[in-house]
Amino acid sequence: MKRKLFLRVHAARRMLERNITMEEIETVVESGEVIEDYPDDKPFPSRLIFGTPQNRTLHVVAADETDSDITHVITAYQPDPNQWKNGFKRRK
Repeated sequence: MKRKLFLRVHAARRMLERNITMEEIETVVESGEVIEDYPDDKPFPSRLIFGTPQNRTLHVVAADETDSDITHVITAYQPDPNQWKNGFKRRK
């Protein structure tokens, strides 16, 4: 079953500022690579997902509701090469 994506207000603002489309977010969440897990995040455990939709490198932070098919998109951004190494998959 495909998960329903809900954008947090912060994520929607950042997407507009950074010209990130909903299609790009969906691609990263559905087929990206989880590069960090945050199991203690509240109210739901979250994860940092790496993806390259349309040849654009993106990171998306998302959290799955544990008892439903809803995924909350917390934020999305293009990773800064000064903060990431190994193809934007590991922090410096």
